[in-house]
Amino acid sequence: MSLKAKQVPRRRFLKDAITTVGAAFAAPMIIPASALGRNGSVAPSERVIVGGIGIGNRGTYDLGCFLEQKDVQFVAVCDIKEGRRLGIKKRVDDQYGNDQCAMYRDFRELLDRSDIDAVLIATGPNWHATMAMNAARAGKDMYCEKPVTKNISQSLILAETMRRTGRIFQAGTQRRNLPHFAFACELARTGRLGKLKRVYAHPAGMQAMMSGWLPAEQEPNPDLVDWDMYLGPAAWRPFNAKFLDGFNFEKGGGLVGGGVLEWGSHCVDLCQWAVNDCPPPVEYNAPKDGELVARYENGTELVFRETGWIPLGSCPVRFEGENGWVEAGDSGKMVLSSPELLAGRKVEEIGGYPATFHVRDFLDCVKTRSQPKGNAQAACNAHIVCHAANIALFLGRTVRYDVNTHEFLNDEAANRLRSEALREPWRI
Repeated sequence: MSLKAKQVPRRRFLKDAITTVGAAFAAPMIIPASALGRNGSVAPSERVIVGGIGIGNRGTYDLGCFLEQKDVQFVAVCDIKEGRRLGIKKRVDDQYGNDQCAMYRDFRELLDRSDIDAVLIATGPNWHATMAMNAARAGKDMYCEKPVTKNISQSLILAETMRRTGRIFQAGTQRRNLPHFAFACELARTGRLGKLKRVYAHPAGMQAMMSGWLPAEQEPNPDLVDWDMYLGPAAWRPFNAKFLDGFNFEKGGGLVGGGVLEWGSHCVDLCQWAVNDCPPPVEYNAPKDGELVARYENGTELVFRETGWIPLGSCPVRFEGENGWVEAGDSGKMVLSSPELLAGRKVEEIGGYPATFHVRDFLDCVKTRSQPKGNAQAACNAHIVCHAANIALFLGRTVRYDVNTHEFLNDEAANRLRSEALREPWRI
């Protein structure tokens, strides 16, 4: 066909265009119910677009909690392991009945996507704070697994970054959104127990160690396992497959946080909530008779102990005041010094510490721009408590912490453990 044959006279073009537009207005317009949020679906404008970074065992569970929410659209996964990337993509694509879940090896490519509103960060704890701050600078809100920081310095920088950027941050301390733990903390915060004397946390092991170093093995192809990206901000060490199979080796500064930071941060977070999320204790004593006792500025004591608990399941906490006490655990049950503390209320018992309610709290706050239960400041204070207790454990003596300067008083050795050097280019 010649170019001349393709040309359409201007008048005919206008006439055809008017006819076409008129027909379009006359014909009924069919809009899918899903676009309007009908039939139980959520309108696209109300959906939160989510990507996931570092989706291993815990992250896979968290992902399930996100996928349960009808207003979530999960669109991308990033992981240093090819097997995990493929596995998560299949799960997500199967959920949505398409093949659109994107895969990335470098988290920066995922964060560059302008369509993503929020990210699930479930890497090893070596990456948590650095990843969260990169996400905040990229304009993303985030649900970040814990421990969220490696040391005191990171805790402070994390909280300041979220304040400055206005991002929504939810630490994976999901017990804040479970009814019986929330009620126990309410009794303490509102004075129903009288003046608080002691709050108790279960650390699941009180030991402080240095980070590990295993014999060198053949480093895998980066497309299969990106070892350099796995290390990230951690000090370099040779590849060893055992590092990939267990919990990440870097749990807190040069010190490994052990049970005080990993499992204990859940319990400490609840104790912090019980004392109205006030600044951390100012004194931390070395363990004695199986207990590590820290003291808040107002005299209330925070007691880390492994034994002596009522059998109420894992992650027990206990709050004691002048007029009564309450103890709770992961069974979903509480024991109170007096039934009068219930004041006629019935508290729902939800055992097994599910994260669904915590994820829902996060998503609601993404939409309303309000602060979630496990916000960055709350996480900062709770983690500083764990790091300071761990330093007292490691040094084997009392350390005193200034909550205004965030330094240990006249203690050079303790102050050196407040932070650490990070590998390039991951400084924060």
